[in-house]
Amino acid sequence: MNNDFPRIITLLRKEQGISQKQAAADLGISQALLSHYEKGIRECGLDFILRTSEYYGVSCDYLLGKTPHRQGEKLHVPETDEVRVQETIPNVDRKIISNSIHIVFGILKKINSKSLTRQVTVYLCCAVYNAFRMLYCANAKNPKGIFETEEGLSTALTNGRMQLALAKSRILLSGEKTEAAQDDEKPEAPPAMTSESLSQEYPDWAPSLFTLIRNTEREHTAN
Repeated sequence: MNNDFPRIITLLRKEQGISQKQAAADLGISQALLSHYEKGIRECGLDFILRTSEYYGVSCDYLLGKTPHRQGEKLHVPETDEVRVQETIPNVDRKIISNSIHIVFGILKKINSKSLTRQVTVYLCCAVYNAFRMLYCANAKNPKGIFETEEGLSTALTNGRMQLALAKSRILLSGEKTEAAQDDEKPEAPPAMTSESLSQEYPDWAPSLFTLIRNTEREHTAN
C-alpha cells in the first residue's frame, strides 16, 4: 500500500465530519484497526478498499493516489458496433470494467444494504482473484507463497464463494430475512432503471456499461 492511502482516508473522514468510531462501525471493522490503516501501520485488503470507496463516494484510484479526480478517470465509449472486446486495447477494457463497477456500487448505495454490498463485493473480489491467480501461476517460476489456498482447490473454492455470494444477493434483494442480513438494516427497494435513466444519472459511465453488456452478450451468442 502506498503512503497516499492513509492520508486520503483520514482526510475524507474528517471532511465529512465522521468520527473514527463511527466510520469503523460503518465499514465493519474495529476502531483500532481503522486507526492503524489511517496511520499507515497496517495494510488493508482489496475488500476494504472497495468498501471505503463506496462509503466515501470516491474511486479506488483516488483512494490510492493514482488520480487527483475523486471520481477517477472517466471514459466515454461510443455506443457503436465497432467496439468489441477482442478489438479493444487493455487500457480501454480496464476503464470499461471500472466505469461499469462504479454504476453497480452507485445502485448499491441507493439500496442502502450493507449485507448486499458485502455480497456483491465478495463476488467481484473473487472474480479478480481468479483472474490474477491464473495469470500469476501461468509462470511456474513465480513463488507460490503469495497464496495460502492450495492450487488444486483454489478455483473450486473461489467459484463456490462467487455462486454463494450471488445466491445470497438474490435472496437479500427479494426482501427475505436471512443470516446474511444485518439485524438493523432497512434497505430501500431496488431503483427502477432504463437505459435513458442510467444515461442521465451516470453520463460519464453509462456508455461503458452498455458496451460491457453488449460485448458480453455477443460472446454469449458466439460461444
